[in-house]
Amino acid sequence: MQFSLFESSSDAQRLVAGVDEVGRGPLCGDVVTAAVILDPAQPIEGLNDSKKLTEKRREALFEIIQQRALCWCVARASVEEIDRLNILQATMLAMQRAVAGLQVQPDLALIDGNRCPSLPCKAEAVIQGDGRVAEISAASILAKVVRDREMIELDLEYPGYGIAKHKGYPTKAHLEALQKLGVTPSHRRSFGPVRRLLEV
Repeated sequence: MQFSLFESSSDAQRLVAGVDEVGRGPLCGDVVTAAVILDPAQPIEGLNDSKKLTEKRREALFEIIQQRALCWCVARASVEEIDRLNILQATMLAMQRAVAGLQVQPDLALIDGNRCPSLPCKAEAVIQGDGRVAEISAASILAKVVRDREMIELDLEYPGYGIAKHKGYPTKAHLEALQKLGVTPSHRRSFGPVRRLLEV
């Protein structure tokens, strides 16, 4: 069951940001994060884990979230940062950037998963939070739509890899394309399948 911290908190005035990431597993592209503070005066129906929504529904909610949220920010860590720091630390950095980019700073940040970045406000990890907490669901939708759109652009820049379809994940088609076409500048060189190709 999904809930909003605005509804469950005894202090209805405290500002709660939901934070989520998209793109930790792919072999290419940035890891994208979002932070969202919802407006209790403008509730949004249908929020859920972005992976459980159709593309059409995500796109519709993307616009609604931007219009109705109290504030939101989408941030990222680059391929170069992922390779330099490792994917976990790059994800934490991107989450920090998303929270820092909010026009209003939250009293509490709820982070999807089991780890929290170091933030200037209190932070709590919520396992499977993208399907349980409205603020995290909204963040997951913003991050996924932004990253999916970028994967479509990357597919146009590097045709033949099927990036628009698999979004950079290590599918059989993606791995075969890497073998055939080689590694692009958008690929994460620290990830096993890419690193092994470069070593050969």
